[in-house]
Amino acid sequence: MSNQRKQIIINEITFWKQNKLLPEHYCDFLTTLYTEGEKQTEIQGKPSQSVIAQEKRKALAKYSIMPIIAIIFIILLFTMNAVWLVAIFTAVLAIGCLIGAFYVAKKNQLLSPLLHLTGALLLLAVTVQVCITYFPHNITVLYIALLGNCLLWFISGLALKIVYFTVSGVLGMLAIGIYFFL
Repeated sequence: MSNQRKQIIINEITFWKQNKLLPEHYCDFLTTLYTEGEKQTEIQGKPSQSVIAQEKRKALAKYSIMPIIAIIFIILLFTMNAVWLVAIFTAVLAIGCLIGAFYVAKKNQLLSPLLHLTGALLLLAVTVQVCITYFPHNITVLYIALLGNCLLWFISGLALKIVYFTVSGVLGMLAIGIYFFL
Protein backbone atom coordinates (compact mmCIF):
# COMPACT_ATOMS: atom_id res chain seq x y z
CA MET A 1 0.00 0.00 0.00
CA SER A 2 1.32 3.45 -0.89
CA ASN A 3 2.36 5.89 1.82
CA GLN A 4 -0.29 8.39 0.76
CA ARG A 5 -3.09 5.85 1.22
CA LYS A 6 -1.66 4.78 4.56
CA GLN A 7 -1.55 8.40 5.70
CA ILE A 8 -5.18 8.97 4.68
CA ILE A 9 -6.29 5.86 6.58
CA ILE A 10 -4.24 6.81 9.63
CA ASN A 11 -5.72 10.33 9.55
CA GLU A 12 -9.21 8.83 9.47
CA ILE A 13 -8.45 6.48 12.37
CA THR A 14 -7.01 9.36 14.40
CA PHE A 15 -10.14 11.40 13.65
CA TRP A 16 -12.34 8.50 14.79
CA LYS A 17 -10.31 8.14 17.97
CA GLN A 18 -10.38 11.85 18.74
CA ASN A 19 -14.15 12.11 18.18
CA LYS A 20 -14.85 8.78 19.90
CA LEU A 21 -16.48 7.24 16.83
CA LEU A 22 -14.81 3.94 17.70
CA PRO A 23 -13.52 2.66 21.03
CA GLU A 24 -9.95 3.69 21.72
CA HIS A 25 -8.54 0.15 21.73
CA TYR A 26 -10.03 -0.49 18.25
CA CYS A 27 -8.40 2.66 16.94
CA ASP A 28 -5.08 1.67 18.50
CA PHE A 29 -5.34 -1.77 16.91
CA LEU A 30 -6.16 -0.30 13.49
CA THR A 31 -3.34 2.22 13.76
CA THR A 32 -0.88 -0.54 14.64
CA LEU A 33 -2.21 -2.63 11.78
CA TYR A 34 -1.87 0.08 9.16
CA THR A 35 1.47 1.39 10.41
CA GLU A 36 2.71 -2.21 10.31
CA GLY A 37 3.95 -2.03 13.88
CA GLU A 38 6.04 1.12 13.39
CA LYS A 39 6.19 3.54 16.26
CA GLN A 40 3.51 6.23 16.54
CA THR A 41 6.17 8.95 16.45
CA GLU A 42 7.26 8.00 12.95
CA ILE A 43 3.78 8.07 11.38
CA GLN A 44 1.50 10.62 12.98
CA GLY A 45 -2.15 10.86 12.09
CA LYS A 46 -3.59 14.33 11.73
CA PRO A 47 -7.34 14.32 12.50
CA SER A 48 -7.81 17.74 10.88
CA GLN A 49 -6.67 16.28 7.55
CA SER A 50 -9.15 13.41 7.54
CA VAL A 51 -11.67 13.27 4.75
CA ILE A 52 -14.65 13.52 7.10
CA ALA A 53 -13.24 16.61 8.83
CA GLN A 54 -12.53 18.32 5.52
CA GLU A 55 -16.07 17.60 4.25
CA LYS A 56 -17.55 19.03 7.44
CA ARG A 57 -15.52 22.22 7.10
CA LYS A 58 -16.57 22.64 3.45
CA ALA A 59 -20.25 22.11 4.27
CA LEU A 60 -20.09 24.53 7.19
CA ALA A 61 -18.46 27.19 5.02
CA LYS A 62 -20.93 26.63 2.20
CA TYR A 63 -24.11 26.79 4.29
CA SER A 64 -23.05 29.35 6.88
CA ILE A 65 -22.69 31.99 4.18
CA MET A 66 -26.49 31.94 3.72
CA PRO A 67 -27.33 33.64 7.08
CA ILE A 68 -24.68 36.29 6.46
CA ILE A 69 -26.20 37.12 3.09
CA ALA A 70 -29.64 37.10 4.75
CA ILE A 71 -28.54 39.70 7.30
CA ILE A 72 -27.24 41.90 4.49
CA PHE A 73 -30.57 41.62 2.65
CA ILE A 74 -32.55 42.46 5.78
CA ILE A 75 -30.41 45.56 6.31
CA LEU A 76 -30.92 46.54 2.66
CA LEU A 77 -34.64 45.86 2.95
CA PHE A 78 -35.10 48.39 5.72
CA THR A 79 -32.68 51.03 4.41
CA MET A 80 -33.20 51.21 0.64
CA ASN A 81 -35.98 53.04 -1.15
CA ALA A 82 -36.52 50.37 -3.84
CA VAL A 83 -38.57 48.12 -1.59
CA TRP A 84 -39.91 45.81 -4.31
CA LEU A 85 -36.50 45.08 -5.75
CA VAL A 86 -34.96 44.16 -2.42
CA ALA A 87 -38.16 42.40 -1.31
CA ILE A 88 -38.08 40.15 -4.36
CA PHE A 89 -34.41 39.28 -3.84
CA THR A 90 -35.00 38.69 -0.13
CA ALA A 91 -38.01 36.46 -0.80
CA VAL A 92 -35.99 34.45 -3.33
CA LEU A 93 -33.19 34.09 -0.78
CA ALA A 94 -35.71 32.99 1.87
CA ILE A 95 -37.15 30.36 -0.44
CA GLY A 96 -33.59 29.27 -1.28
CA CYS A 97 -32.83 28.91 2.43
CA LEU A 98 -35.93 26.80 3.00
CA ILE A 99 -35.21 24.58 0.00
CA GLY A 100 -31.59 24.29 1.12
CA ALA A 101 -32.78 23.31 4.60
CA PHE A 102 -34.83 20.44 3.18
CA TYR A 103 -31.87 19.33 1.06
CA VAL A 104 -29.42 19.54 3.97
CA ALA A 105 -31.78 18.04 6.59
CA LYS A 106 -30.87 14.47 5.69
CA LYS A 107 -27.13 15.12 5.55
CA ASN A 108 -26.44 17.68 8.25
CA GLN A 109 -28.84 18.07 11.13
CA LEU A 110 -26.92 21.01 12.55
CA LEU A 111 -27.23 23.35 9.57
CA SER A 112 -30.84 22.56 8.76
CA PRO A 113 -32.36 24.53 11.70
CA LEU A 114 -30.10 27.45 10.88
CA LEU A 115 -31.41 27.55 7.33
CA HIS A 116 -35.02 27.07 8.49
CA LEU A 117 -34.74 30.01 10.87
CA THR A 118 -32.96 32.17 8.30
CA GLY A 119 -35.68 31.55 5.73
CA ALA A 120 -38.48 32.19 8.24
CA LEU A 121 -36.95 35.43 9.48
CA LEU A 122 -36.36 36.64 5.92
CA LEU A 123 -40.02 36.03 5.05
CA LEU A 124 -41.04 37.85 8.24
CA ALA A 125 -38.81 40.81 7.35
CA VAL A 126 -40.24 41.00 3.82
CA THR A 127 -43.80 40.84 5.16
CA VAL A 128 -43.22 43.60 7.72
CA GLN A 129 -41.41 45.88 5.27
CA VAL A 130 -44.04 45.51 2.54
CA CYS A 131 -46.85 46.17 5.03
CA ILE A 132 -45.10 49.20 6.52
CA THR A 133 -44.24 50.64 3.10
CA TYR A 134 -47.51 50.13 1.26
CA PHE A 135 -50.01 50.30 4.14
CA PRO A 136 -48.44 52.82 6.54
CA HIS A 137 -51.71 54.06 8.05
CA ASN A 138 -53.48 50.70 8.26
CA ILE A 139 -51.99 48.74 11.16
CA THR A 140 -54.61 46.01 10.80
CA VAL A 141 -52.94 44.82 7.59
CA LEU A 142 -49.68 44.41 9.50
CA TYR A 143 -51.42 42.39 12.22
CA ILE A 144 -53.07 40.15 9.64
CA ALA A 145 -49.75 39.62 7.84
CA LEU A 146 -48.00 38.80 11.11
CA LEU A 147 -50.77 36.37 12.03
CA GLY A 148 -50.33 34.80 8.59
CA ASN A 149 -46.61 34.35 9.24
CA CYS A 150 -47.27 32.83 12.66
CA LEU A 151 -49.90 30.52 11.19
CA LEU A 152 -47.42 29.47 8.49
CA TRP A 153 -44.82 28.72 11.19
CA PHE A 154 -47.38 26.74 13.19
CA ILE A 155 -48.51 24.67 10.20
CA SER A 156 -44.91 24.10 9.10
CA GLY A 157 -43.98 23.04 12.61
CA LEU A 158 -46.80 20.52 12.76
CA ALA A 159 -46.25 19.18 9.24
CA LEU A 160 -42.47 18.86 9.51
CA LYS A 161 -42.44 18.02 13.23
CA ILE A 162 -40.25 21.01 14.05
CA VAL A 163 -40.93 21.99 17.65
CA TYR A 164 -39.44 25.49 17.54
CA PHE A 165 -41.68 26.47 14.60
CA THR A 166 -44.78 25.12 16.34
CA VAL A 167 -43.99 26.90 19.59
CA SER A 168 -43.03 30.19 17.93
CA GLY A 169 -46.18 30.09 15.80
CA VAL A 170 -48.44 29.58 18.81
CA LEU A 171 -46.63 32.18 20.93
CA GLY A 172 -46.63 34.67 18.07
CA MET A 173 -50.36 34.26 17.46
CA LEU A 174 -51.05 34.64 21.19
CA ALA A 175 -48.88 37.75 21.47
CA ILE A 176 -50.44 39.40 18.42
CA GLY A 177 -53.96 38.49 19.58
CA ILE A 178 -53.36 39.88 23.04
CA TYR A 179 -51.73 43.05 21.72
CA PHE A 180 -54.42 43.61 19.07
CA PHE A 181 -57.37 43.20 21.44
CA LEU A 182 -55.86 45.23 24.28
